[in-house]
Amino acid sequence: MKALLVCEYREGKLLDSTYELLAFADRLGAEKAMFLIGSDSALPACSTTVYLADAAKHGEYNPDVHKKLVLDAAQRENADCIVFVHSSYGWDLAPRVAAALRAGQVSEIVGIVDGGYEVGCCNAKMRRTVVPKSGKAVLTIQAGAFSSSDTPQGTPRVERIDTADGASPMEFVGYEPAEKKDVDLTRAEVIVSAGRGVGKKDNIPTIEALAKALGGELGASRPVVDAGWVDHSHQVGTTGQSVSPKLYVACGISGAIQHLAGMKKSDFVVAINKDKDAPIGEVADVLVVADVMQFVPALTAKLQ
Repeated sequence: MKALLVCEYREGKLLDSTYELLAFADRLGAEKAMFLIGSDSALPACSTTVYLADAAKHGEYNPDVHKKLVLDAAQRENADCIVFVHSSYGWDLAPRVAAALRAGQVSEIVGIVDGGYEVGCCNAKMRRTVVPKSGKAVLTIQAGAFSSSDTPQGTPRVERIDTADGASPMEFVGYEPAEKKDVDLTRAEVIVSAGRGVGKKDNIPTIEALAKALGGELGASRPVVDAGWVDHSHQVGTTGQSVSPKLYVACGISGAIQHLAGMKKSDFVVAINKDKDAPIGEVADVLVVADVMQFVPALTAKLQ
């Protein structure tokens, strides 16, 4: 199997998600080539072919032009699958490529099981394994789902790629900065997050007290934010903040795929949950099987 991995380049920099694509291809056991609309000054550290188009000419994002360039690279490589990260770039461009190829698309892959692709379902409470029926496939992988502990290294073999037909009704203007958050969880060394398992809004101060006792910040899962118990600025996950603290304490969080993707890079994870089989246990270093509202106050008192 041959895989074409579509890298992302933003504001003159190659994004680290490039190496998640490489880790996915390695898990898949595929021959790999990479595609990048960027510059010679920001090439991936790898020992494979990189099809390079000039971002200065084609813009850091233009769906019409980028689609043509990806299709050209895929044809040259005779790729069996074209792989994107499930980001704003990937989820917009991947369906365009799939439609042009009349190929099946599998979105937000979190694992590989018996030759199939594992994705979330039922609002991320369950997982299913799917296999595309088309000969070629377009895939997107969930950010944070695939990683390697090895330091990226190597020098790529660069092949220039361009298109004579660069006409498009769209023009890349730039990036609009995200709204400033009340709290920047990406800088926190300790995060204590509240999930739906804490029961009600009135119990949030109990979780916040543990965060303060540990010298950390309060985080939250999406259901807690959607319920209005905690402000969105505290949300951890693919629709919130992606964090990498030294200690992450998950209180009453079952472990939906989107939440796990946002905290998988934590150095040490403690999960407190009544359900010993909760998915959060798969990534936890310590799983405390207990009632959150009984255990957390006791732990906080001990710390104080």
